[in-house]
Formats: sequence, C-alpha cells, structure tokens
Amino acid sequence: MQFRLTKKHFRFNIGEKPEKAISTMNIINSFDNLPHQQDDDLPELMLTHLSSWQAIVMSGPDKKNYLQGQVTCNVATLSKDQSTFGAHCDPKGKVWSIFRLFHHHDDYAMIQSLSAVEAELRELKKYAVFSKVEITSSDEAILGIFGREAQSYIDHLNDSPSDVRPVDGGTAIKVTPSRWMLLVTPEKAKEIISGFTGKKVDESIWTRFDIEDALPGISAPEQCQHIPQAFNLQAVGGICFTKGCYTGQETIARAKYRGTNKRSMFIIKGNIHQALDTDSPVEVERAVGENWRSAGHLIMSYTFSNQQSIGLIILPNNLEQETVFRLKSQPETRWSIQPLPYALEDEE
Repeated sequence: MQFRLTKKHFRFNIGEKPEKAISTMNIINSFDNLPHQQDDDLPELMLTHLSSWQAIVMSGPDKKNYLQGQVTCNVATLSKDQSTFGAHCDPKGKVWSIFRLFHHHDDYAMIQSLSAVEAELRELKKYAVFSKVEITSSDEAILGIFGREAQSYIDHLNDSPSDVRPVDGGTAIKVTPSRWMLLVTPEKAKEIISGFTGKKVDESIWTRFDIEDALPGISAPEQCQHIPQAFNLQAVGGICFTKGCYTGQETIARAKYRGTNKRSMFIIKGNIHQALDTDSPVEVERAVGENWRSAGHLIMSYTFSNQQSIGLIILPNNLEQETVFRLKSQPETRWSIQPLPYALEDEE
C-alpha cells in the first residue's frame, strides 16, 4: 500500500497520560489496509481516522468579519447548513491554506492538512490583536464515514437534510453524497470507532477518493507556491469574486479577469515498479519530443494492489491531453492525464 503510518500520524497532547496515549494508538491500529484495484467493489460502509487533518477554530464576536477579510470564500453568506472550500493567501495571492469551512457549535471550523496548520495559524493570527477573535488549533478528532451506506449512517446521527449537521459530540460535514467528515471530541470518536459495525480502513483509501474527486488541498511543501486557481479552487466554489477586499484579492481577481493564471491541478494515472516514497516529494517528468523535462511533484497519491497509481499534480493548463509523463525515480513508468470530475470554470 502507498500509505504508511509513521510517528508523524499520531498526535497526543502534551502532558497526556501514557495509558491514554496507548489506548488511542490501539484504536488507531484497528484501521486496516484494504488492498484493491480501482474497479473493485468496496464495503458499503467504511470508517477511517483522518489523522493527517486538523481543524482550526475561530470564535469571538468579530469572527465573521475578521475571517471575511482574510479568506477567498464568502463567510458572510455561509449558512449553518452548508460548508465551503476556501483559501487563505499572502498579500501576493499565494496560498497558505486550503480548507473546508463550516459552522461548528457557535464558532467557525476550518478543516485542513495538519502539516499546513502551524504556518497557517501564525499567518491567520497576524492581525487578530485588533479584533475580538480567538483562533486556536482544535484537539478534536476527524473521522471519515464513506461508502454507499454513509448517508444512512449519518442520518441515524441526525436526520436533518442539511449538508452540515450538529451531532452528539460535534459536527457532521458532507463531502460528497457518499462521504462525510465528523469533527468530534476524542471521547466521542473512541465511542464511534469502538461501536462501528462497518469496515474500519486506513486513511489512504479516503485519500484515493480525494484524488478521484480532484478536491483541492495543500500541505506544507506547497505553501506560498501557487495562487488558489492553480488548485482549481474556483471550480469548486472556493473563491467569491463579488465579496469585499481580502488578503491577496488583487492577484486572484487579475488571474480571473485578465487570464493570467497559467496552471491548474490535474489527475494523472500510471504504473509503478516499486512503492512510492511518500516521505519526500514524488517528482514527475513530462515528455517533450524525445526528451524529458520536470513537470512538478505529486501533491498526493494512492497505489492500487495491481501497481497502478493515481495522483494530483499542478501543471501548465495548456498542456496537450495526450502528454506522456513518468516518475523521475522510475523512468520506465508511464503516466497520463485523466478526466476531471468538474469543469475548470468559475461558478460565479
């Protein structure tokens, strides 16, 4: 399997008692690998612990106005029954964080890559001293519920028709019709995990579907490298071009109205001869005549049991669909661009 659990995937609070940490690790270890090929049928109901994700929580009377002036999405119009993608950028429009934003209890929560949180917290707090707002990283657990029976499972927790629902211990957030996230207390997470009757699988299978759905996300190596449109954020409703000013707006608006963005995120698929080293960037090359040139690196990847892999990569958006790629470390491999599940157009 492409995904490997290492020490970096386990988060324990400072001062946590050893027996509690051991108990937590035992629960995490109950999630199994599930080798399969892309066309195989998977269990109708699956659960995973999304240990590589974390939430930032924003509270206080000025939370809406403060966040509205910082991020690409429209916080002011976000209803309690919806979530939205969004990005937080530097003044040049380069992305610090891509997140899923939603109402959580009486606050806002922003679920994003754990590796991006440290820098994002620092940047997001820069001007908070001038507002009545508190910005903290959450110690709540994030679980993924997915499969054909995921909707029924969530309906048993709260049968509201909403895409964001309060549940005992936290909040349920719809990702797709067959995938939901739960942001809940550690105690509630343990209860859900121990009582779950479906298949408990490792996080890599959730990553597979993030890739196939071409959902934008950013981890530490990509921070401040690209504008939001390079991650297709405009195609999934993560940029509001009609709201007021926010950090990086000028560059982001110019990319839309003057066509200055030259890069987009693509799905690519191919074969491998040996397991991918996910502890370092997986470099990709593209064919140019009889030569090969650097094309970038995989943002995320997943390997099936038949040695076929898929991944997300940011490429020039004028490349021919038939462009051939290979892994730099495995030059005999061949990869190709796959169809995106959405059009690369603005929703507004």
